[in-house]
Amino acid sequence: MKGISVDGGNVTIGAMTTQHELISSDALAAAAPIVREASLQIADPQVRYIGTIGGNVANGDPANDMPGLMQTLDATYHLAGPSGTRTVAAREFYEAAYFTAREDDEILTGITFAATSGGYAYEKQKRKIGDYATAAAGVLLTVEGGSCTSASVALTNLSDTPVYCEDAVGVLVGSSLDDAAVAAAVKAAVDASDPVADTRGPVDFKKYVAGVIVKKAIESARSRA
Repeated sequence: MKGISVDGGNVTIGAMTTQHELISSDALAAAAPIVREASLQIADPQVRYIGTIGGNVANGDPANDMPGLMQTLDATYHLAGPSGTRTVAAREFYEAAYFTAREDDEILTGITFAATSGGYAYEKQKRKIGDYATAAAGVLLTVEGGSCTSASVALTNLSDTPVYCEDAVGVLVGSSLDDAAVAAAVKAAVDASDPVADTRGPVDFKKYVAGVIVKKAIESARSRA
């Protein structure tokens, strides 16, 4: 349940692997650099030395960074219990805040996803160092011949579950990633969000911040693609 394996185009991470280990793995950084970028924005070094990827994704906290990142990566979760083992797609795992597809007698043992290529970005706005996100977004883009051939966009802490932005992806794929396409994708992502007012701000403010963060993430991924 601990360790990182990169086998060809597949990445497997044990649930007890710490965020520090995610950051320090050169193999993981080569296969999926967005994981390191996101991990560096979780809490602070003291927490990252102890906090695990399994703990971050399994409890269904919408403010955690890894659940949204796993939507971006289209990851698969591996669960084990008295009845055996099974897998659940990360995009189908979260049902509501702190409610997931994991049964009470199951544990999450590991995570798998395909290695990435092209542009990537995980952008996060928070009130202070170490805080949860007011809004965060993960983006993956691949470009061939001046056209976007694949994309992935997901949001953190902008609903009671992580949000995979299918409509934003639909806007980006097939486009030249010009400013008009980026603006339309940003709007689609903001429309997919469903934040609630809390100490981080009212709903309108959170949606505004979401737009800023998604645009920044898409533009950063575009520059790397």
